[in-house]
Amino acid sequence: MKTTQRNTTVTTKRAAVTPGSAGPRTGPTVPAKASTPKFQTLPHSSHEQRRPIGFEIEAPGARSVYVVGTFNSWVPGATPLVLQGGTKWGIEISLAPGHHEYRFVVDGKWTDDPKASHVVPNPHGGMNAVLTV
Repeated sequence: MKTTQRNTTVTTKRAAVTPGSAGPRTGPTVPAKASTPKFQTLPHSSHEQRRPIGFEIEAPGARSVYVVGTFNSWVPGATPLVLQGGTKWGIEISLAPGHHEYRFVVDGKWTDDPKASHVVPNPHGGMNAVLTV
């Protein structure tokens, strides 16, 4: 009879715990960070290593121009360029060191950078410009 009770207890506990979990929580597993400031500057952070990089494109008649790439998860509306006069659009953004691929989106059309010194083919039939920071 003792054996049956132990098996029942074990079975009950296993049924309450999903596979791969650490079991029922009885309290916080990570110490609370109540005393840690919400924003904190860390020495030698990647933010300090970022460099301002300028992006420009001539786009006559364009109503909107964006730069999209690995640095903004290829989201077309994330980084708009500003009309700088006439037909030139531009923006300066801060990028972390490394290799970054990018393209422009001009009035909704994905466009290659005609001034790019290094390009790689992308899976959509166009060319991604590559820059190294």
